[in-house]
Formats: sequence, C-alpha cells, structure tokens
Amino acid sequence: MPKDYPRTRRVGEQIQRELAMLVREEIKDPRLGITTVSAVHVSRDFSHAKVYITVLGDAEVQRQSLEVLRRAAGFLRRELGRRMLTRTVPELHFVYDESIERGSRLDALIEQAVTEDKARHRD
Repeated sequence: MPKDYPRTRRVGEQIQRELAMLVREEIKDPRLGITTVSAVHVSRDFSHAKVYITVLGDAEVQRQSLEVLRRAAGFLRRELGRRMLTRTVPELHFVYDESIERGSRLDALIEQAVTEDKARHRD
C-alpha cells in the first residue's frame, strides 16, 4: 500500500477548491452541465493531477461536460498557476466519477431488498 503523502493531498485539495471556482465562474460554455469537482489526486512529483468530476444529467450531458473540461484544461491550468503558490502546476486529466451513481444504485438495491424482506415476513 503506498504511503500517504500529506503535501500531495494538501495540493490536491487546494486544486479541487480552485477548480470548483474556476469551473463555476470562468467557463461559459453552454454545453457544460452542472458540474462538481469531487476529488483531485496529484502524483508524487506534481506533474499530473487526476480530476474526478460528477455531472448532473444524462449520459450525453456528462460526455459533453467532460469534453468541455478536457478542451479547457490548458486554460484551467494557466489560471491555477496564477492563483496557487506552487512551483509547478500539474497537467490536468479529467475523469468522470462514477462512485456517486454506484452508491445510489446500491442504496436502491438495499432499499428494495429490505422492502421485499419486510413484505415476506409480514405474510
């Protein structure tokens, strides 16, 4: 198991906060849906950052939003460089975060199983 590097985690959290503001305030593309930056994982050498996003909407809105962010990665990286006090700004790689959807599906399945179990024991 890799060791937890507090500095990479702190930088990732700062990038997450800054990106959330930048996406909300600076990107004006109408194809961008309601987007949340859910997590940022920075490599140990600070050269790459994997940015996990969630988007409210169907699969097409998610795909378009991801494409908009990928195209705006250079702009976002430049703006991060202006706002952050780090020597280097990592290259941004946007990834759709499926964990929230997966959690919702599991909640629904658990709720369904509990309801069926109650109905079965009630009879």
